[in-house]
Amino acid sequence: MVDHHTLLHRLELTFGVSDVALSCFNSHLVGRRQQVQAGRLTSALSMILCGVPQGSVLGLILFLLYTADLLSLIDDRGLQAHLYADDTQLYGFCPPHESLDLHMRISRCIDEVATWMLSNRLQLNANKTEFIWLSSSRRVHQLLQQPSLSVGSDLAAPVSVVRDLSIYVYEVSR
Repeated sequence: MVDHHTLLHRLELTFGVSDVALSCFNSHLVGRRQQVQAGRLTSALSMILCGVPQGSVLGLILFLLYTADLLSLIDDRGLQAHLYADDTQLYGFCPPHESLDLHMRISRCIDEVATWMLSNRLQLNANKTEFIWLSSSRRVHQLLQQPSLSVGSDLAAPVSVVRDLSIYVYEVSR
């Protein structure tokens, strides 16, 4: 749900895109129409009021530019992020005895990310949210037991395996 006005404003103010280049982005986004065809049936033309063209390199780049502020928000909380297309992962590191503090920082950051996303017409999918604690087998027993993370009105319980770009990461057993 990339808002065209917000994206164009961000391109100009944050990334210094102006004049002819900004005009090209404007013509690429604003005033687009689409229709759907199924068999012999064709829908009426509809104006596209938001979003970026999917399946093009430019669409992905525009989405990344639209969400670039998210990296600053996460970094300001002392956490790291990994973004791939529309997936965002938060990472934090700490000694085992500080795991409760890290848990609280991540929880607050998720709340702030959710607020940022709402204000930018994006949606945080709580059903896809999961978290895992990783430690060496020597130190895993030192991790404090962590409650579930709140993600909006939902809870995400710790899991023992997560998938990151088709790679499975397993928690060491306690």
